[in-house]
Amino acid sequence: MSSITVSVAGPADLDALVASVCALFAEDAGAHDPWMDVQWPVREGAAYYASIADNPACLLAVAHDTSLDGGRVVGHLIGKISEPVSVRPSRFAILESLRVAPEARNQGVGSLLVDEFFRWARQHQAEQASVTAFAANTAAQRFYTRHGFAPTSLTLRAAV
Repeated sequence: MSSITVSVAGPADLDALVASVCALFAEDAGAHDPWMDVQWPVREGAAYYASIADNPACLLAVAHDTSLDGGRVVGHLIGKISEPVSVRPSRFAILESLRVAPEARNQGVGSLLVDEFFRWARQHQAEQASVTAFAANTAAQRFYTRHGFAPTSLTLRAAV
């Protein structure tokens, strides 16, 4: 794991970040949500992530493996700050997207990314953090539980 570094994504990382998001959509949403547009990151990801890269309320983090191809990106994490509103008067850090490339899994890369997310959330005075995982993705649920997340709600859907 000493060859893994986590940093805020720079302009040179955006293509790799979008590729990682594309893979996440295909692997996770593609397997668990037939209503998800898995082509969204292919069509709109580059413009969307470039537009939020400089927003201090957004975190675009990448994990580089410095032992591979000059520091190839092997994971990403997207986080956002949700400001307080009258019905929920606390600041939340939302872990919106996390993926580790298959060849880098089970090596602590995801934990390094989550550690960076929590550090960033504390910097932004977030009081709580949240993440959403598909009900059928029990591996993701176990991972997030190990990092202190606990279930708080359940969303039920029906086709109409």
